[in-house]
Amino acid sequence: MALSSRLWHLLPLRRGATQSFRQLARTWGSRGHCGSEVINTRTFKKGLLFSTLSFLGFETYQVISQAAVVHATAKVEEILEQADYLYESGETEKLYQLLTQYKESEDAELLWRLARASRDIAQLSRTSEEEKKVLVYEALEYAKRALEKNESSFAAHKWYAICISDVGDYEGIKVKIANAYIIKEHFQKAIDLNPKDATSIHLMGIWCYTFAEMPWYQRRIAKVLFANPPSSTYEEALKYFHRAEQVDPNFYSKNLLLLGKTYLKLNNKKLAAFWLVKAKGYPAHTEEDKQIQTEAAQLLTGL
Repeated sequence: MALSSRLWHLLPLRRGATQSFRQLARTWGSRGHCGSEVINTRTFKKGLLFSTLSFLGFETYQVISQAAVVHATAKVEEILEQADYLYESGETEKLYQLLTQYKESEDAELLWRLARASRDIAQLSRTSEEEKKVLVYEALEYAKRALEKNESSFAAHKWYAICISDVGDYEGIKVKIANAYIIKEHFQKAIDLNPKDATSIHLMGIWCYTFAEMPWYQRRIAKVLFANPPSSTYEEALKYFHRAEQVDPNFYSKNLLLLGKTYLKLNNKKLAAFWLVKAKGYPAHTEEDKQIQTEAAQLLTGL
């Protein structure tokens, strides 16, 4: 309707423009200039026809472009649905194969999922050390791109922090400690953006647990390298693990395990046993769940 309305307004202008052009041609002819009225009129008509077709072409281009954007958006949504289904089903390798087809994507939601998938493949026991290192750096690159595309994505912040932590295993103790500040910052950003994401809260708990558990020699190195090295306590870690559980009860077997292990560190065997039993009985959907079941059982035996 908009297109036909615009063309309707163009038609009257065409007649007026032609008449004006004829008058101009006569004037030019009387002054001895080259060219005839017929030739110039035909030229004008061709120019007007070309302009009209160009206008139509632009309108068509806009319609096609808008349709392409809608189609691309629908396709991304479809891919994300497939990816989430495979993730929930524990199909780690199929998920990675699906998402790597779109590794050049500019969509942040797709990229952070690809970072997660790359990391999950790296964590498989059958993945060689050489392959694991490649995948870890690959995951960091995807997470970094996701964050660049959308700084308001809590998941992009979360996975960027996770991937930086993984890379630290290959960069040495100095880089690993320096990165700790960045990691904590992005976990906190993820929590601020989505306080209902239990995983981000859990990961902040792991950050606290890690620095509470830091060996004495690493503490000494940290004090030499940094004026205020990162530090935390088991009590602080426990606070985050409980908070994650309150947001989403039984969401993750590792959160149950770490609740048990943290209570062990605090010499509370009764509560440690309570959470370790829950971790041991957690349904194993992934290889990590199976590993956690085994560790929980071993810790319970030690009690």
